[in-house]
This record gives sequence, structure tokens and C-alpha cells, in this order.
Amino acid sequence: MRPRLPPLNALKAFEAAARHESFTRAAEELCVTQGAVSHQVKALETELALKLFNRERQRLIITEAGRDYLAVVRDALDRIAIGTERLLQRQNAGVLTVSTSPDFAAKWLVHRLGHFAEAHSGIDLRVSATLHHVDFAREEVDLAVRHGDGNWPGLDAVRLSPEQLFAVCSPKLLSGKRRLSKLADLLKFPLIHMDSRADWKNWFQEAGLDDAAATHGPVLNRASMVIDAAINGQGIALARTTLAAWDLVSGHLVRPFPLSLPLSKTYWILCPKATANLPKIVTFRDWLLAEAASDLRRLKKIGAPK
Repeated sequence: MRPRLPPLNALKAFEAAARHESFTRAAEELCVTQGAVSHQVKALETELALKLFNRERQRLIITEAGRDYLAVVRDALDRIAIGTERLLQRQNAGVLTVSTSPDFAAKWLVHRLGHFAEAHSGIDLRVSATLHHVDFAREEVDLAVRHGDGNWPGLDAVRLSPEQLFAVCSPKLLSGKRRLSKLADLLKFPLIHMDSRADWKNWFQEAGLDDAAATHGPVLNRASMVIDAAINGQGIALARTTLAAWDLVSGHLVRPFPLSLPLSKTYWILCPKATANLPKIVTFRDWLLAEAASDLRRLKKIGAPK
């Protein structure tokens, strides 16, 4: 168990009084009354059971014990001041450390980093792609992007964008003799699955197809792998709006059918509530939201086959 510590205000009053050799001047520095400083020092002496000052002819003389204790208190206060300054510098300086999932980093973020750097040259962006839950209290991470239902207790959480799940494929699958032109043609091509075959079964049911036919094709464990396999023409995949947006807008992917399924879980921008309004965090969050909104506008223009 940590030993009981004297009140910080009492230590500050003692240090200031010792430095000025005066309760009055210490009070002026601390913006309190002379009586308040005297009371704090007396309370500290009572708690320590020793005299820190002798009062002689309206002069304040530090005792030997007080001098020894002053060295300890000054060192502690200096360490607190230095640590606080370093913390504030890290929060307000240009370095911004962002944690995202590997899929979000690979299919959404990395394509846009150049745009952000051009628009915000004063921010030194550091990106860490990881799946583990970020502990903002222990890790030097300023902001995170995570996938979920929006339940992030104790954190400031802003939804990046609404999402849907829809079929995507390489444009080359829409041409040639063995082309994808109607729903029944899905059976001509491998279906690329994510983790299990459940998503394709649900999609087939919504499309009015026999979901028993949605069992062929490879199963991969990363959404970015699924999308890349579709880009390479290896089959047809189901992709969520956020992760597929860049490749759809760039023409690497197309939507062969208009059917889409709404998704309850989406990407969220997370940070501690205490730092949510730091300028660098506001800047990056606003940029993320603007990019996501731009994606939705461009995807609407592209549309999907009727």
C-alpha cells in the first residue's frame, strides 16, 4: 500500500515560504492570503510532528529538519512540473499517434495519407495497425479507429460512416463469354468468403436465391485479403462500404448487383474524453469524417447496376 502523502497545497506553501523566507511573499506568489499559507505550514508541521520554521522577530528561519525536507519537496515538485510539461508538449505538439485495425489501415487509410500530409504539414502522423483494444491510459496513442456497435464506455466515440454489405468483383468479370450479367451467374464464379460462409448465405436469401449454393469458394480471415482477391479477379466478394470505397472509386472494383445489406457495426473514431478537443485530434477526426463523407458522395455518383 502506498504511504500517505501530505497535501500538495501544504507542500507548495512550505516550499514557497522557505524560498521567500516569508509567509506574506509566499502568499502573494500563490495568490492566497498570508493566513492561508501560515495555516498550511502549521498543518504540515503537525502532520510531520516537527518544526519546519522558527519565527524570530518577524523573520522566518527554516530549521535544519526543514532544510532537509525542503530538498526532498523541491525535487518532487520539479519532477511533477517537468512531467506535466512533457505531457502537455506531447498532447499539443505535432506528433499524432493513431491506432487502426490492419484492414482499415490497408484498404482505407494508407491511400489517403499523402492528402492529409499536404493539407496538414504541421502534424507528424504515426500509424500503428493492430487488433488489440487500445488502453489510452497506458499506451502513447492519441486516437484510434475501431469496428464495433458504438458501445465504447468512457471514450469519446464518433461514427465514421454508415455502412452496407454488397457484392464486388473485378471489372473484367463483367465482360467476355463467361461474364457475370445476372444473379444466376454467381454460380459460375468462386465466392470469396470472410471467416465463414454466413454472409453469402444471408445475401443469397435476401436475393431470393438458394443459400445452399453459397458454399463454394475460398474462406479468408482478413477483409483486406477478401477485397484484394476480388480485385485480382479470383471471384466475387462481399465487402463493406468503408473498406471497398477506395477501390470502387478507383475502378479496381465494381458492384455487379444493386442488392446491399445494412450493417449495424461500423467504424468509430475513439479517443479519451479529456483529449477530444485537442487541436491535432480535432483536425484528424474532422479529416477522417470529411474523407468518409466524400466517399459516400462519390459512390452515389457511381451507383450500382439496376
